[in-house]
Amino acid sequence: MTSVTSNLSNPLVEAFQKLSVDEQLALFWFIYTEMGESITPAAPGAGTASPDIAKGLFNQVQEMSFEEQLQVQRDLVARKNSQISRQYGSLSDTTKLLFWYLLAQGMSNSVIIPLPEDYQLSSQSEELFQQIKNLEFSQQITLFRDIVGPMGTDPNPVSNNKETTL
Repeated sequence: MTSVTSNLSNPLVEAFQKLSVDEQLALFWFIYTEMGESITPAAPGAGTASPDIAKGLFNQVQEMSFEEQLQVQRDLVARKNSQISRQYGSLSDTTKLLFWYLLAQGMSNSVIIPLPEDYQLSSQSEELFQQIKNLEFSQQITLFRDIVGPMGTDPNPVSNNKETTL
């Protein structure tokens, strides 16, 4: 697994990870809607991204019900042991970023469960969002990779999870 991270002790990464799982997902959506056009060339066009693999994982999620799609996203953020979390865990950080980009596009196209229209970010998330918007583009992309990198589950054998039987 290729890992392109800058500083895992980054206070913005730590602040993001301290948010609830649903708040992390919502903040990702707000980041995409605000900065999606600038993220677009960085994710799909990145040299270390594997578009076919990201698209294949996206297609698996797209085939699920909205409730299942939301649970998959929650499981990835919470690092729960599941088949998709393991597949995701085997991706490079850039491919993981591309996968989240595809999910956001799917939300825009209504094939992935959308964020409720009336959703409001918490004050803590809004403050973090403003700090992210003030970063330079390359710092934003590095931050996003640092956020998505540890999500999912290590694909290597781990203790058996009674809940998922994996």
